[in-house]
Amino acid sequence: IMLELLKTSMRATVEYHGIDADYPPIKVVIADGSDNEDVIIKVSDEGGGIPRSNMKRIWSYLFTTADPEIQEGMVAFNENVDHSIDSPLAGLGYGLPISRSYARYFGGDLSIMSMEGYGTDCFVYLTRLGNTREPLPI
Repeated sequence: IMLELLKTSMRATVEYHGIDADYPPIKVVIADGSDNEDVIIKVSDEGGGIPRSNMKRIWSYLFTTADPEIQEGMVAFNENVDHSIDSPLAGLGYGLPISRSYARYFGGDLSIMSMEGYGTDCFVYLTRLGNTREPLPI
């Protein structure tokens, strides 16, 4: 989950500010007080945010804002590309939906708040270990 959120934040920040810019930091805050019901992790970036019209679509599999050339390179077989070395940061549109599914499987959630033109805050809610059961149908 964290790899996906950090990867997405880094890509958005670089794309928004340009290649040779002085990048703003990506901030990670962990709220883990002893009285907290959940452990909450917030990842904040200043990567330009997500348009409100795309907010519902970010949870759909195969939705991506990555360059179509990256997608073609990942899907098409090419003998000259070594994907173990040359792996893009984005492209197929599986990361956020799967991350939210993982969080929910473990009794938590993943939510995203975005300000178009500024940046995005991602919140991962994870329940504390205890007497919770695996959420499988009986």
